[in-house]
Amino acid sequence: MAYLLMFVTLLHLVTLAMLFIATMEKSWWVWDGMENSDLWYNCRFDNITGTWLCSSSKESEWLQAVQVLMVLSVVFSSVSFLVFLGQLFTMSKGGLFYFTGLCQVFAGLTALSAALIYTLHNREILQDSRELIAGRFGYCFILAWVCVPLLLCSGLIYIHLRKKE
Repeated sequence: MAYLLMFVTLLHLVTLAMLFIATMEKSWWVWDGMENSDLWYNCRFDNITGTWLCSSSKESEWLQAVQVLMVLSVVFSSVSFLVFLGQLFTMSKGGLFYFTGLCQVFAGLTALSAALIYTLHNREILQDSRELIAGRFGYCFILAWVCVPLLLCSGLIYIHLRKKE
């Protein structure tokens, strides 16, 4: 039982870290390594100064939906972890972690929605950026997709997990 508890806790922390990186880091769409776009900024690498020059992304309804859903996913997963810690020390023997599991499943569903919207509407989201054919999805986009099954699986594990003494 102790190993299962450690595994679930580690899985939760890893997915939470991956969600946070996917939401905040600057690589949802990449052009030749010298220019990229994320949920918040469009950045270009300046060879002369050796720094990234960033400007705010153009606001679109699809981009705002992805931003909100990714932030909600991080919030749901964070709340889920805090509730899990609280339930771990206060819940009676034999209790189930339903609320923790539901929060984690909601985090997975919001991350799924955000990644799906970005996949289907990247032309509208990157409307005034460089030609899309020359670019590709970045690692943060891939991290968001990797988080989806991990969040859903950990949510199901939490729902079936019973507290034992």
